[in-house]
Order: sequence, then C-alpha cells, then structure tokens
Amino acid sequence: MAEAFIYDAIRTPRGKGKPDGALHEVTALRLSALVLDALRERNGLPGDAVEDVIWGNVTQVGEQGGCLARSAVLASSLDESVPGLSINRFCASGLEAVNLAANQIRAGAGEAYIAGGVEMMGRVPMGSDGAAIAVDPSLALRTYFVPQGISADIIATEYGITRDEADAYAVQSQKRAKAAWDEGRFARSVIPVTDINGLTILDRDETLRPDTDMQKLAALEPSFRAMGETMPGFDRVAILKYPHLERIEHIHHAGNSSGIVDGAAGVLVGSAAFGERHGLRPRARIRATAKVGSDPTIMLTGPIPATEKVLKAAGMTIGDIDLFEVNEAFAAVVLRFLQAFGVPDDRVNVNGGAIAMGHPLGASGAIILGTLLDEMERRGVGTGLATLCIASGMGAATIIERL
Repeated sequence: MAEAFIYDAIRTPRGKGKPDGALHEVTALRLSALVLDALRERNGLPGDAVEDVIWGNVTQVGEQGGCLARSAVLASSLDESVPGLSINRFCASGLEAVNLAANQIRAGAGEAYIAGGVEMMGRVPMGSDGAAIAVDPSLALRTYFVPQGISADIIATEYGITRDEADAYAVQSQKRAKAAWDEGRFARSVIPVTDINGLTILDRDETLRPDTDMQKLAALEPSFRAMGETMPGFDRVAILKYPHLERIEHIHHAGNSSGIVDGAAGVLVGSAAFGERHGLRPRARIRATAKVGSDPTIMLTGPIPATEKVLKAAGMTIGDIDLFEVNEAFAAVVLRFLQAFGVPDDRVNVNGGAIAMGHPLGASGAIILGTLLDEMERRGVGTGLATLCIASGMGAATIIERL
C-alpha cells in the first residue's frame, strides 16, 4: 500500500462571521479559489498536478451549494480537468477531506489531492440548510435531539466540569493564541486575503480577545440556559435520556465557546512519487485516520472513541503522541478529553484554538491539522494527533508523523 504525505498546509485568517467582519464581502467561492491558487503557486505545480479537490463545507446552500469544490476549481488557476468533491461531516469536514484524500492515495486512486474546506458563517448562516435530526419529529424524538450548546452543558454536568474550569480554559486559549500570533508561529501557514486590487483585507485572526480574564467571563450569562429551561425545554429532553442527572448545569457562554467566523484552509496531500516528480519534500506522513459514530444527544464526546480507534489503527498508545489538537467547539469538549486520557495540558492546543480564533465549520479540521504540523516542526517532535467532535454524534481523528 502506498503512503500518503502532507506536502503543504495553509489557511486564511479567520474573520468575524458578522456583517461587520472583514471577510463579509468575500464569497466562499473566492476564498476557496484563493487557497487553491496559493497551494499551487507556492509549490510550483502545474494546473493538472492533483487528482481531485476534496472540499469540506457544512452549510451547502445558496452560494455554498452546487458542489462548491468544483466551482472553486473553475474559479482558480487549476485546470478544468481537475474535478471537485464537496463533503459534509459537519465540524470535521475539513479533516475528513484530508483523510479521504490520504486513503485514496493509499489505495492507488491518484497520486495527489488538495483537501480542506471553507465556511462563510457570516454570509451563509449555520443551520440555514435544515437538518432532519432537528426538524423531523420522527427522528428528533427517537434520538432525544438537543442543540449542541445543550450537549456541551450535558458533558459538563455528567463529568463534573465547572464554570470556573471552563472559563479558565477559555482565558488560556486566548492567551495562547495571542502568544502564538505575537511570536509568529502561524507565519508559515496563514496567507492574507486580498481584494481584486491586491490590497490586504485581512491578515490576522479577527476574533482574538487577549484582554479576556476570569472577571469578564464571570459577567456573561449562560448562552443555553433559556433554551434548556424554558420552551422548548431541552433540559427535560436531556434528563429523559439521562435520568440520573437531576438537572443540567449551564456553564457555556460566548466566552468559553467557539466563535462564529469565516475562513478556509487547504492541505496538499500526495504520494512519494508525486513529491519526487515535482521536487517537493514531504513534511509529514499521515499515519492513521479514524471516524466513529457516538451518542447523538451528548453528541460532542466523539473525540474520545475516535482517538482510541486511531491509536489502535496506528499501533500506538496515548503516551506515544507528542502534541494534540482538539477542536475547541466548547470548553467542556477539551476538558473532557484531558480528563479521559490524562494528557498533560501543555501538550494540547498549545497555540490556542477556536474559543479564541473561531470555528469556520467546514475548514476547522484542515486548520487544526496545519497548526499541529507547524508546531511539531517548531518543537522538533515526532507525532501529533488532531481530532474534532461532530454534530449528531460523531468523531474524527488523524495521526501524523513529522519527517
């Protein structure tokens, strides 16, 4: 079986997903084409060098619909002979795109892919595509559906994670992100977004709040208490599923949850023969990938079984991993991961995460994989694991080995 390697990984800065965000006037099509062009140009590739573009995108309606991946190819400098595949595994779509590309290379279905994703959350609102699990009573009732914020609060309640612990984690994310930007740790991977005149629109993540402290977070009201305790009463739904819980502790708010942002990211994945042909040196080997289904009500615990599965596939233990990226959808997601595996805090999300810099749904998986690789190279360590929780109860994980 052929091996799959990462040759390059880039991302855009993340802009506020609001009308006053820097990227609000930029379409998903244009941002995607910008990433495709940058990967081709900085690696000196001909337009037909890759087998396919696999592009994660969660809300596939309106300008993000109609196989955005193929549209992005046609809007870019890649040849029209390159097809495009849009995929949706919710929050892990960008990572799943990379995993799918790697596994096709391993199987001999092409020598190179560009994989990643995009989400313009300020232009195409989350949930505007509808979801059967949320709107079809025949499924919602059977699965005890609750919104993700309630799921995060269920995790906190079930595993004894307190508001202070979640807030302290959020403060740490902000401080780590600021330090990473100040020290230029993202310089290799972040490409500026420019307008048609070449003027820079955004060159830095826009949602950082480095002055965040415990006192400011303590003043914020829990975001999901009202939907939990009043109509439609999702707390009651949760307690029907988990009757051992007397009540749901609502600890999450805007300050310890991921930000709504716009952004895109791409990864160049190829075989050894591809690198030799184009004079490229691989940066990492994709050692193992995994995806799992998990409890759809608590929903966000998927990184734990996904990590167990990917470690087994790689023939490794948790102690063999030098660095981790666990997507910060909510503070309790990462705190539960730390609790489950006993991993030292100073090996997880060391440059901050989505609480500080935002979570552009379809792109986040590719973003955290690139961040992981950059930091592995900076520290000179050998192995890294990236994982994300996923809506409806799933998880995905990837282990990479630095070369």
